[in-house]
Order: sequence, then C-alpha cells, then structure tokens
Amino acid sequence: MANTEASLKEAMSSIEGATGVALVDYTSGMALGTLGGGKDFNLEVAAAGNTDVIRAKLRTMEHLGLKEEIEDILITLGTQYHLIRLLKTRGSNGLFLYLVLDASRANLAMARHQLKKIEAELEV
Repeated sequence: MANTEASLKEAMSSIEGATGVALVDYTSGMALGTLGGGKDFNLEVAAAGNTDVIRAKLRTMEHLGLKEEIEDILITLGTQYHLIRLLKTRGSNGLFLYLVLDASRANLAMARHQLKKIEAELEV
C-alpha cells in the first residue's frame, strides 16, 4: 500500500506524458495532494473546478436512473488530456485522482491502466 505522496510521485514518473496529478475530495473541492502543474497551470484550481464536473455527471446519472458507477471521465483539449478517476478502494469515498497529460506524448490506454493500478495501491 502507498500513501498519497508516493502515489502522486508514481503517477508522475510512470505515466508517459504526465504533467500534473492531484488527489481531490469532490465533496469539498479540496486537493489533498498535488504534484506537477506550474505557474501556467494551477492544479488546485483545476482540481476544485473538476469537482463540479463530477457532481454534474452524478446528478445526471441519478436523473436518468442509471445505477452504474463512474470509472473515469476524460476531457480532451487541443494539447492536453485530463483524466478524472473516481476512487473505489476502501476508505476513499468521495475522492478522485486527477491526471493532466501532454496529448503529444501520452498513451491514454496505458495512462488509464497505470492510474487504475495506482488507485489499487493507494491507502488514504
């Protein structure tokens, strides 16, 4: 099992094209940990904003009567991919991993696979 800091470091080092990663509580919008980003990309602001994306999708699923769970949400931009993975491990209710990828260097299938592995090893 890995703690938050180790998991964020693992994401940045093992996922090709990763430029930022955060562990976020979507009930409060608060980032519990961040790594990467920079002066041109504030991960804490992006993490807080993406809580609204999750809340909206959960509300829509409820209105539609969908009884499934969200695995991940992908947002594609011109030069970036934003991957939001809701955590399902014990003790992680209301948390998600938020990964920012450089679209020119990233492999989405491998990023999803690696993020799922990191989730399984994360202990909150």
